[in-house]
Amino acid sequence: MKKTPFQRPKSKTSHAMKQRALQKLQKHRKSAYSSKCKWWQHPAVYICSFMCLIILIIPALIVVPFSNADSKAESASEQKAAPQHEAKKKIEEDDQTLQVSVERQATNQVEDVSLENYVKGVVASEMPIAFEEEALKAQSLAARTYIINHLTVDGEEGKKKVTDGVEHQVYKNDEELRQVWGSDYEENMKKLEKAVAATKGEIITHKKEPITPAFFSTSNGYTENSEDYWDNKLPYLRSVKSPWDEESPEFYNQEIVTAAEFSNILGVGANAVEPQAIQVARTKSGRVDSVQIGNETFTGREIREKLNLPSSDFEIEKKENHIVLKTKGYGHGVGMSQYGANGMAKEGKSYKDIINYYYQDIEIRSIKEATPALVKK
Repeated sequence: MKKTPFQRPKSKTSHAMKQRALQKLQKHRKSAYSSKCKWWQHPAVYICSFMCLIILIIPALIVVPFSNADSKAESASEQKAAPQHEAKKKIEEDDQTLQVSVERQATNQVEDVSLENYVKGVVASEMPIAFEEEALKAQSLAARTYIINHLTVDGEEGKKKVTDGVEHQVYKNDEELRQVWGSDYEENMKKLEKAVAATKGEIITHKKEPITPAFFSTSNGYTENSEDYWDNKLPYLRSVKSPWDEESPEFYNQEIVTAAEFSNILGVGANAVEPQAIQVARTKSGRVDSVQIGNETFTGREIREKLNLPSSDFEIEKKENHIVLKTKGYGHGVGMSQYGANGMAKEGKSYKDIINYYYQDIEIRSIKEATPALVKK
């Protein structure tokens, strides 16, 4: 009998154990997989989350820059308005005891205004508001000095008043400036108030006394010594070179009158207006010192005023039956040239530089230092 290799009989118990082990292994693997794949890791969750981010974040990214821009714009606007507000505040804080009585020619009424508001009205009327800020400051200083000098001069009380015309200083009040400037009023007023406030309470003095701060529009290239146009020699009103004035639209002018009108106005004979009968002498600045017409002699100022010429720097030419008067400059020529001041400001000069150039041997001092008695009134 052939023997077969010994084989161990299969046991039912062993097979059941294998089945249970297999089931246990499968259960363990399933549990392990489910523990790794949490609910928030499901693809659908990722998609929903991504969509929410798009809906919430992108609009915020669009809005925030504009919000920041608006905030910066408001901040910049506030910063820009701050100096203007301070300038106006400084003027409004002016010592109200210093009042200026202005005779208004249009109404024949006397208008009492505070000193700094008077200065504003003069600067706006005497100098183009388009001028450089430093030039406006120089004009503010001159205007304030003029009225302080006027108020401190001894004399009758009625003489303390000033007119609103060229006899003293041209002045316009706030209502009049609104009409003149129209839609530019707000912008111009801010510029004006800033310039006036920058020199608040300051005046020009010589030997601790307020000066006569003469000023005019346009020179002929030089300012005039005071005694060459007026009677008095003032040490601070000396002739200086003023080349900036050539940019002024008033630098050259021409007037034409008939020979008969010329003779009648000056009271000279017809033969006296012939070129050979006219002899002219000039001052150091090139303006006419005197004119001999026939047997009559006139000062340059007299000819200018009688013929209503813009300057005392003029030439007289006869062409047939007419007299041609060519002039250079505009104004009396003494003191500060306004177009010269603007030219200096364009070159970066300060108002103090301008004042010290056109007025010699002077100091810029406060009203309280220079005229304490006036402040206490």
